[in-house]
Amino acid sequence: MAALNLSPQPLRIAPVRRMTQLIGGLALYGASIGMQIEAALGLAPWDVLHEALHLRTGLSYGTVTALVSVLVLLCWVPLRQRPGVGTVANVAVVAVAVDLSLYLLPTPEHLAVRAALLTAGILLNGLATAVYIGVRLGPGPRDGLMTGLAARSRHSIRVVRTGIEIVVLVTGWLLGGTVGVGTAAYALLIGPLAQAFLPVVAWQPRARAAGDD
Repeated sequence: MAALNLSPQPLRIAPVRRMTQLIGGLALYGASIGMQIEAALGLAPWDVLHEALHLRTGLSYGTVTALVSVLVLLCWVPLRQRPGVGTVANVAVVAVAVDLSLYLLPTPEHLAVRAALLTAGILLNGLATAVYIGVRLGPGPRDGLMTGLAARSRHSIRVVRTGIEIVVLVTGWLLGGTVGVGTAAYALLIGPLAQAFLPVVAWQPRARAAGDD
């Protein structure tokens, strides 16, 4: 199978389809975070930090994610990273979708229901990640930090991502964020899931531009 080309592409190419996919993917991503929070079995590293800050500040979870995103974007400046349409949309849409999902979702009491909600949340997160990355309109703030640091430090993406997530996870845990089996499950599954979904949802201009709006 040929490797997917995921380099950013200008929005002027098939704008309606790509913006629809972008907003839909980010909304699903926010909803998947809400599902994992309500499961209360452990969160992804960044969400451990977000939850801790949410609990300590009293700000809504979505507001915290947006503020952290802005702070991370400031770190792009010395790394000479350039945001895209997808970067800006990531900050706003995920924040709204997380808060909306937390408002609508019930908090389950039984462990089996919580485990099912966690599993569904991780699966949906993998799909959503592939959907918004595959549209090729710019990385999210945290992904851009990772790629920027990797480029400047000349370390591999794997090493840089692991280092960032360890720092974020430990900081969030020390501040009171939820770490558990869900944290480990997310770390193990999110990469393979996103990779499996990408060939299905990735936008490829040569194959699809003729039929798009």
